[in-house]
Amino acid sequence: MDNGRVRVVEKAGPWGVVFLMAYIGAAIYFVSRSDGSFWGVILGLLQAAVWPVYAVYHVLVLLVA
Repeated sequence: MDNGRVRVVEKAGPWGVVFLMAYIGAAIYFVSRSDGSFWGVILGLLQAAVWPVYAVYHVLVLLVA
């Protein structure tokens, strides 16, 4: 009998730690480059969330140039 339980099997758990560490590192980098104002820190945290987009963009610029 099921008893209404749901079993969730997570097979990519270790990758979550890697992505968390990458976000923390990027957040430290972008916040340290900000001017220290509230909105500068918020912008740094948002940039840390999308830093792979910056990396891909700069790689493509290097490939095209």
